[in-house]
Parts: sequence; structure tokens; C-alpha cells
Amino acid sequence: MLSYSIYRNENTTKWVTFVHGAGGSSSIWFRQIRAFKSEFNILLIDLRGHGESQVPVKQISNEKYTFQVISNDVLEVLDHLKIEKSHFIGISLGTILIRDLAERNPERVESMVMGGAILKLNVRSKFLIGFGNVFKSVVPYIFLYKLFAFVIMPRKNHKVSRSLFVKEARKLYQKEFKRWYKLTTELTPLLRLFRMKDINIPTLYIMGEQDHLFLPSIKEVISKHMSAQLHVIQNCGHVVNVDQPLEFNSKVISFLKLQNSNQ
Repeated sequence: MLSYSIYRNENTTKWVTFVHGAGGSSSIWFRQIRAFKSEFNILLIDLRGHGESQVPVKQISNEKYTFQVISNDVLEVLDHLKIEKSHFIGISLGTILIRDLAERNPERVESMVMGGAILKLNVRSKFLIGFGNVFKSVVPYIFLYKLFAFVIMPRKNHKVSRSLFVKEARKLYQKEFKRWYKLTTELTPLLRLFRMKDINIPTLYIMGEQDHLFLPSIKEVISKHMSAQLHVIQNCGHVVNVDQPLEFNSKVISFLKLQNSNQ
């Protein structure tokens, strides 16, 4: 089972589950814990091969990763802790995992908060993925990850986010990185489904104004999904919870409390 950490709040039965992106770990949420644990029970999860969920390189199998396999890992932790339903907060690739989990198990999801959400790959992001596919077996993965981080988070005020993700990515094995990278082959049809279908679960997209690769598609989709709303943080890049944690925390907690009061 995946490695996880919990922070219990005896004054509520409501849970918030945090899901990081590829190459990260649950440590990217360190600027959220204090604010959220005063309002909710918190579950932090390290995805396969990340953080404390790593396995020795000799024990890495050849099993193919799919979004269903990864989201089932998350559900296994919830089942183990007897958490019937949770709010979910994700960043970057974590938002895709949350949406996939919600498609298959909507009864487990109270609401979704999608930070730095990915709903469509534009020309630049497709080129980046294609470049990685060509070179992922011949260059060290950390070189590719540094390149991706710089393209996605290019500005000076994104430096902390870039450094954090590269630091966490260094803990991956090359073989593990390649297994996660193969998930990109599933992205185009999956994201098309997400754009077309309003899942009817309350959803907050919280994006950085400078998230040049992914914000335009969110703006395009949001008008078609009645259950979703968008908040754009100024002077902020892709990793909104790190770049602007105070505004992120305030907006997300207000959104979650509103969902609780509406039930």
C-alpha cells in the first residue's frame, strides 16, 4: 500500500485528500498543512515510486501503469482508513488522477480542487512530451525533468516551485520515471473525455495567471461545465499552492467549507 500521513481533527468528520503530481511527493503540501488541519481531517499520499512509496530498484516490476491502476492505489488507502468520502485536492498530474478516480467512483468524492489543472495539451506541451519520448531512454531522466520544469515554470518568481519539484524528482529511479512517462500515451483521449463531460461534482479550478501552457484550455472549458468554477491567482505560475500559498489556502478552504454547508 502507498505511504501516507494523516492529521486528525476531532471537531469534524470531513476529510481532505491531497494528491501530488508526477515527480513530486506529499511534501509539496507543507504550506497547506497548518491552515487545513484546523478545519478538516487531512490525508497526504505519496504516489507509486514517489516520496516514501518507493520500492528498491530490484523490486520494480514490469507492470504497466495506467490512470486506473494509480487511482485505485489512492482508493486502497481510503478503504484502509475507512474513509467513505473525501474532498480531493490535486496539483498538475494529480488533478488528472482525481478526475479519473471521480469518473470511476463518484460516490467517494465530495468535491474536487484542481490546482494547475491539465485539461488539454497545446502544441508546445505536445512537442515537449514527444521530445521526452524520443530521449527518455538515452539521457538521464533528471535532465528531462529539469527541462520540463523550466518550460512549464519559466519565470523568476517560479524558481521556488521549479527547485522543489526537481529536488523531489531526484528521488525517482530512471525505470520508475519511464513507467510514469508512458502514462502520457493515455492523455489525449482521457482529457478529451474530461473536457466533454461535466461530471456534476463541485469543482474548483485554481490556476496561476502565468500558467501559459494550461490556463487557456481551462478558461475555454469552464463555461461549459455548470458544476465547475475558476479562480485565477495573479503573479503565479503552474504550482499555485507553492507560488501563492496564502491565497490558495484561503480560496480553497472557503470553497470546501461552502460545499460542507450545502450538504
